Amino acid sequence: MGRKKHPLEDSDVDISVSPPKRSTAGLPSLSETLPHAMADMGPSRAWKTLRAVNQKDGFDCMSCAWPDPPERKTAEFCENGAKAIGWEAEPLKIPTQFWADTSLSTLESKSEYWLGQQGRLVEPVFKAAGSDYYVPVSWDRAFEVIAHELNGLETPDQATFYTSGRTSNEAAFLYQLFVRAFGTNNLPDCSNMCHESTGVAMGETIGVGKSAITYTDFAKADLIIIMGQNPGTCHPRMLTALEEAKEAGAEIVAVNPLPEAGLINFRNPQKPRGLIGKGTDLADQFLHIRIAGDMALLQALSKRVLDAERAAPGTVLDRPFIDEHCQGFVGLAAHLATLNERDVLRATGLTSADIDELAGRYLRAEKVIVTWAMGITQHKKAVPTIKEIINLLLLRGNIGKPGAGPCPIRGHSNVQGDRTMGIWEKMPPWFMEAIHREFGFDPPRKPGVDAVDSIRGMRDGRIQVLVALGGNLVHAISDTAVAETAIRKTRLSVQISTKLNRSHAVVGEQALILPTLGRTEIDRQGGVEQFVTVEDTVCAVHRSAGPLEPIAREVLSEVAIVTRLAQAVLGDKVPVDWDGLGRDYDAIRDHISRVVLGFEDFNARIRAVDGFVLPHGPRDSRTFPTPSGKAMFSVNELEAIVIPSGRLLLQTIRSHDQFNTTTYTMNDRYRGIKKGRMVLLVNPSDLAELGFEDGGYVDVHSEADDGVDRVLRQLRLVSYPSARGCVAAYYPEANVLVPLDSTAEESNTPASKSVIIRLEPAAAPVYGTAAG
Repeated sequence: MGRKKHPLEDSDVDISVSPPKRSTAGLPSLSETLPHAMADMGPSRAWKTLRAVNQKDGFDCMSCAWPDPPERKTAEFCENGAKAIGWEAEPLKIPTQFWADTSLSTLESKSEYWLGQQGRLVEPVFKAAGSDYYVPVSWDRAFEVIAHELNGLETPDQATFYTSGRTSNEAAFLYQLFVRAFGTNNLPDCSNMCHESTGVAMGETIGVGKSAITYTDFAKADLIIIMGQNPGTCHPRMLTALEEAKEAGAEIVAVNPLPEAGLINFRNPQKPRGLIGKGTDLADQFLHIRIAGDMALLQALSKRVLDAERAAPGTVLDRPFIDEHCQGFVGLAAHLATLNERDVLRATGLTSADIDELAGRYLRAEKVIVTWAMGITQHKKAVPTIKEIINLLLLRGNIGKPGAGPCPIRGHSNVQGDRTMGIWEKMPPWFMEAIHREFGFDPPRKPGVDAVDSIRGMRDGRIQVLVALGGNLVHAISDTAVAETAIRKTRLSVQISTKLNRSHAVVGEQALILPTLGRTEIDRQGGVEQFVTVEDTVCAVHRSAGPLEPIAREVLSEVAIVTRLAQAVLGDKVPVDWDGLGRDYDAIRDHISRVVLGFEDFNARIRAVDGFVLPHGPRDSRTFPTPSGKAMFSVNELEAIVIPSGRLLLQTIRSHDQFNTTTYTMNDRYRGIKKGRMVLLVNPSDLAELGFEDGGYVDVHSEADDGVDRVLRQLRLVSYPSARGCVAAYYPEANVLVPLDSTAEESNTPASKSVIIRLEPAAAPVYGTAAG
């Protein structure tokens, strides 16, 4: 069987709690990074990978989409990036005997952490109907099973094809091409669960759902407002850009229900003062906002800007920009004139002085960047909240000039590129027409289903087959019990993966696991080394080629898996040379250059040392591809969440030693949590008011309109400086509390950051040695 390299599980020992940290990185980060990488990969393998990660001739780290600086450091990676690389690039393989020794029932009983510690997948395995075991099969047999099930469906819409953000541009383009040639637009992806709200809001207001700044804009900004985001854990390399901005004179404001160590102080491990000095204090102001209070804060800021203009006409608003490039200003101004300050303070938990201070910073700044992540996007009112970010920026012309603009921060390294390549259930007509012209078949035009609707379709029997190119859908999606039941109803579930996760244990009547190469590995096709490409969070496209020999000869690249799957399922149904595309990735890029806007002359431009940056009308020329051709001010009704007495509002969060659903250790160093994840972070005043004590245990019940009692049991209470009335628990464990039908308006993103809960006393768990 496989083995665990890091023995602690959440059931091994009692959770240890210490005060949260007030700085990040520094010597503790170094002491975590190198030993962890060495333990996972060994010294020579670790050296070979870490010196190549995020370098111009290396590979793109899979742990986040943060852009690379123009000049790279020798160590162009963070602690969590090194852990992600070590997790993927470890030489440990799951042996064939593992599948005979380990039943599906056993896999279901194991934690996500244990599953990830078993090593790399190196052979296709199949679970037949009625069996409790996977058995190794040939690649031909695996594709035969998939083709039989897909071609036996009554309609192509009875299948759904999920994609993870780690997928390359080349693989993503071929995957959507195969799916559309098969006859459906059912292309859910992880964007549906994170920044879908961003795409909707920015698409409607400025016409482009991507960041309107570049990396170098951070050092040009006067003010950076960071909302609903924890850079120190989720994209630590961002702290370097913030430090550079701070040194250049920028002010930084953090808006969050939790104080995050990375935004308090950053001890840059690449500088002497970061290792032995006090580091750099980052946030000049911390707004300890209540969960879901961001929309009210943004409206209050915009109202203060308008009030300042009335007090000093012609000196505050950027009237030339508004008059030439915007539409809807009069309606916004009239709407905000009626904003009630008491409603704002009730929703935000802030004081008027707090908001005045931030408004003063905004009014003094000529160039402002607003960044955000899932603390903004995963609410019922996420889309209008992001529209309010755009409203605030438009008022003073903070789009389309250096050092200013909206900057959503994506998570996966190519989640944005996958969408650019067509991984979306409702791509626009121009894209479908380009597919038709390039490949000679007419793709379906009816919109497909997203991630939440895929689960609904499986639950209701409308979807019979799930194919997942990467990811861990069952553990990433909301309403865990419903999602697991839904997937078990399918006739076939297929996972294309590097390592085991929960989605390999919760499967359909039949199930396949197909092993694929990782980012860290050399991809040879026909004896020729290939490279792939990715797009980062600021629209920069660059090459990625791993330095390591493949983990096993039997493992195929994502591109090879997709092309062979297409051949098996489609035969000669469409005039696409799948075999040729699988052998030569330049041929894929030639097709992309003629289908996807901004990728003209792709093969030549991607071979430039720095790659290239995609065009962006609002950023580059203040042109806005909306129906009106203008940037749109929007009117959004403020709607506060009503929390009954004795209840709290929950948000899900990531720990520091975690990437999406993957956990590297059971610790969250910056928040002071060690040896476990089953905790609930609660403001000490709320604990006292509800009659609970720090260190006690509770069952957490979510309260939704559907009347279903969703419970997460035996969480340890941790007294923590959360905003009053607001609590936090770790994702994905807390997904069980998020109703499937609780989603953001317009985007259908799970509302994982605003769940009403009640606490019931529970006995402490009995700890012992974990099995396995």
